Amino acid sequence: MALLGNKNESTFKWVAMGVGAGVVAAVLLSATHDNALYTVPATRVTSISAVNPVTYQRVNFDNVLQAAPSASVENQSEIYAASGHNVTGLAAVLALPLAAAVGFLFGRSKKSTVAMATYSGKPIEVVSLGEKPQLPKAERRSTALQGAHAGLIINRTGPMTDDELCVNTIRFLAVDGVNKANSGHPGAPMGQAPIAHVLWNEEMKYNPKNPYFVNRDRFVLSSGHGCMLQYALLHLTGYDDVTLDQLKSFRQWGSKTPGHPENFETRGVEVTTGPLGMGISNAVGLAAAEAHLAAVYNKPGHTLIDHYTYTIAGDGCFQEGISHEACSYAGHLKLGKLIAFYDDNNITIDGETSLSFTEDVAKRYEAYGWQVLKVADGNTDVNGIRKAIAQAKAEKNKPTLIMVKTVIGYGAPTKANSHDAHGAPLGKDEAAAARKNLGWEFGEFEIPEQALNTFRQAIPRGAAVEAEWNKRFEAYKQAYPELAKQFQDTVLDNKLPEGWEKALPTYKAEDKAFATRINSQKCINALAPVLPGFMGGSADLAPSNMTLMECTGDFLAGQYENRNFRFGVREFGMGAVANALALHKSGIIPYCATFLIFSDYMRNAIRIAALSQAGTIFVMTHDSVALGEDGPTHQPVEIIASLRLIPQLAVVRPCDGNETSGAYKMAVLRSNGIGKPGISGRPKTFPTLLALSRQVLPNQKGSSIDAVAKGGYTIQDCEGKPDLILIGTGSEVQLCIESAAALAKEGKKVRVVSMPCTEFFDEQPKEYRDSVLIPGVPAVSVEAGVTAGWQKYSHAQVGIDSFGASAPGDKCMKEFGMTVENVVATAKSLL
Repeated sequence: MALLGNKNESTFKWVAMGVGAGVVAAVLLSATHDNALYTVPATRVTSISAVNPVTYQRVNFDNVLQAAPSASVENQSEIYAASGHNVTGLAAVLALPLAAAVGFLFGRSKKSTVAMATYSGKPIEVVSLGEKPQLPKAERRSTALQGAHAGLIINRTGPMTDDELCVNTIRFLAVDGVNKANSGHPGAPMGQAPIAHVLWNEEMKYNPKNPYFVNRDRFVLSSGHGCMLQYALLHLTGYDDVTLDQLKSFRQWGSKTPGHPENFETRGVEVTTGPLGMGISNAVGLAAAEAHLAAVYNKPGHTLIDHYTYTIAGDGCFQEGISHEACSYAGHLKLGKLIAFYDDNNITIDGETSLSFTEDVAKRYEAYGWQVLKVADGNTDVNGIRKAIAQAKAEKNKPTLIMVKTVIGYGAPTKANSHDAHGAPLGKDEAAAARKNLGWEFGEFEIPEQALNTFRQAIPRGAAVEAEWNKRFEAYKQAYPELAKQFQDTVLDNKLPEGWEKALPTYKAEDKAFATRINSQKCINALAPVLPGFMGGSADLAPSNMTLMECTGDFLAGQYENRNFRFGVREFGMGAVANALALHKSGIIPYCATFLIFSDYMRNAIRIAALSQAGTIFVMTHDSVALGEDGPTHQPVEIIASLRLIPQLAVVRPCDGNETSGAYKMAVLRSNGIGKPGISGRPKTFPTLLALSRQVLPNQKGSSIDAVAKGGYTIQDCEGKPDLILIGTGSEVQLCIESAAALAKEGKKVRVVSMPCTEFFDEQPKEYRDSVLIPGVPAVSVEAGVTAGWQKYSHAQVGIDSFGASAPGDKCMKEFGMTVENVVATAKSLL
């Protein structure tokens, strides 16, 4: 290292003194393995292949050798002694060059010093600003102080490698997009860019010109706030939806680049992420879908499905409980084609994660049954990322977590490694400084031709991958014609078998009555043999939810061809996994089940299903106070009303066997695709939630399967124009019929309307709605839950606007006013 600047004394004198002192110190340190930090000025060094920040970070020489593999031992010692580290047993080997470097540093002027170093055969300018900082004792002991006390700038000189060009192209498109929007999160993309570059340019199998190629690798950005990373990748690799103008329209009305990834807006986005932990949990479902399809369709010499699922997640994702549930489940299932990257930057909105998050994530995931790998320098060590991915792919029986140590906002001189780079634009000045810092000579939204050419190789590469797959499928058709037809119809064309709905059971009034959860069980077992993509399970409540399919076994490691999922007590994770099964877009019609009260545990998964147009079927049982003795902790008086508020979610509460079959018919149609085409060109899909009874409900004379599609219909009428309309739903339809009979004895003409689904009813033409609920005729709604929402359809409401109680179900219903007497009295108050 040639120093330019003033010296207080001769370098030789100080180096000689440093050697002597350094040898003694090295021997002592080698023996004691001291963990204290040297308090010498820190230096950041830029190589031709990477920018390597090692600022007051306690590292040993093993880490040094890994982080700077192309430098000589002497150069490593000179460079890294400047940053300070603890010396372990290698000190004896490296004592002399280390001591020389330490002596050299203490011998230089206290003034700002400019040095020229040679690293990887290229000249690098190193600028040190000011004197060495005096760190507090607690901070001297910290293992991650990168950036916070650096006061240093990297002045990158010389030409960049293709890796650097690609990585920095991603970084600065993200910076520029967020700055132009004056909103967003630039820090995560700046740190994650090396991971993204390796995945999208080298590892992933996809076709930008056919975003729905069935055997594509799936990519999920779990840290969805950093979505400019994904939009930059989609533009660079040639996806038609994300033009350069779309990047410039980030977070603007009507753009294809919304504030978090949305699969229903942007082709190339697999799932909608944003709520932290949701994406990595979705990735588990995508990997489960791949495992199932591969087990069903792949045959010796004929492989149709063999893709990986990759996800990038941040500190927040690993803190959220949903990721604990789903990732535990993934380890249990041994999903070997799931590879998750932990963007381990130690920063959240509040500041350093040490404020709230100190657990050993690696050990936790090892306990889950994952392979855990580490990349010490995710900012520059692209080869380390490549090596980790290869090692992950070599492990066939475990999902892999690759913990990549990164700096949030990498390259931003004053905002890197702080929450300032998390949720706000860098700003014009900091962006310019970052460009200078990383040697980026290109303007805003300017893409180097060499980098663009590298990224755009994805187009011919993807076309070749899909063409090769098409040849495989043609050979498969010859070898396995029946399975090939099923694959074509179900997986590729998303077609339901002809007459599938005829399998659903129908009932006459005189037929044996069941609880609607039992009717649901009969529907599930009627559909399972005729719908090959129908699969799902319960959160440890299968004997109560009645959700087991008899024609198939359990979906477990080594038997992925089966379709009964055993989710365990993981409602939230279950919802995310089921949503991803639907969003895999391969003909899977997933259902998941629990008690209705526990839908609150998975509330955000239900909401995201509706938002992202996932065709998940939520099977919820024990739907009212009539469940009885378990009491108010389990009686969902307010849940149904609150679920009805979620747009695009259909909540169906059937009154008997026919309506339960009708609910499943609509749920399957909505899961498969119904209505106007979405961005894929196929009909949009939507989730459906079934609210089912624990208690037996009689079959009604006027019910039917097809009537459910209307949402509300006249299940029992009177002669002529009615004096009154009673609106019932679920178990309260029978109560309305009994009340109508009591009113009829008093000479009142009463119509009874069953309204299993208010959402379906609202979609009907006004003429139909007015024919059912006649304007000017008073109406009373009756439901064993809160009355909120029923004012839209009725003039008076009978319901339960309080928590329930622990008692037999019929006693609860009586005490809370679910009686003929109360309904009749309420009706009379309107007449």
